[in-house]
Amino acid sequence: MSNILIICHKELKSYFASPIAYLLLAISAVVFGFFFYSATAIFVVRGVESQMMGRGMPMDVNEWVIRPLLTNASVIGLFLIPMISMRLFAHEKSTGTMELLMTSPIRDIDIILGKWLGALLMYACILLISAVNFVWIFAYGKPDWKPMLVGYLGLLLQGGCMLAIGAFISTTTKNQIIAGGATFSTLLLLWVLDWVSAYETTTLGKVISYVSVVTHFEPFSKGVIDTKDAVFFVSMTFFGLFLTARSMESLRWRA
Repeated sequence: MSNILIICHKELKSYFASPIAYLLLAISAVVFGFFFYSATAIFVVRGVESQMMGRGMPMDVNEWVIRPLLTNASVIGLFLIPMISMRLFAHEKSTGTMELLMTSPIRDIDIILGKWLGALLMYACILLISAVNFVWIFAYGKPDWKPMLVGYLGLLLQGGCMLAIGAFISTTTKNQIIAGGATFSTLLLLWVLDWVSAYETTTLGKVISYVSVVTHFEPFSKGVIDTKDAVFFVSMTFFGLFLTARSMESLRWRA
């Protein structure tokens, strides 16, 4: 366990020792800030229009602001996660330090879990930046905080799943750009697989749609914790880390 934490700390520190972390945090802050401003502006305008027509507010703030923003946060993650995961192992291979890791007394699983956990903490920092925007809602309103907390739990589970897939892809190449592009393409495919349910009702179509990460995040965005969705994300994370371990084993065998 100590080896995992040491590698995790080293990995997280390496993000902030380069412009990567600050660039990702800045992109997240700007993009999510724009989404937040737009969502709240629309909510206020619709509320004023409803009051002028003698009606109450159109809907509650959780439905009009928080839920769409959580969905938008997951979309931001789709673009940023490949940038986080692409360096996990590709950077080690390109700099020649992969051989040192492979010959060290540290187990492969400790290396994998440490790097994955460091990447997950980097993603958690990005989510924390987005959560700062919600302080304004609590300052001027009384939204229900429980659905928001569940939504962020879903974002972490989804992020962990996608980072595990990105970690595996990162072990297959020493070029970080290729690793990032391949990860984004894979995650984008997993993102749109639920479109199959719109025109395919066979068992195969349902299975393909089930693999979509969007399908399983939607209940979390509504503030609902469904066991099958949590199990899906955990299973996909385990599968991604398992493939990463097999890839590391292959590298050790070829070395």
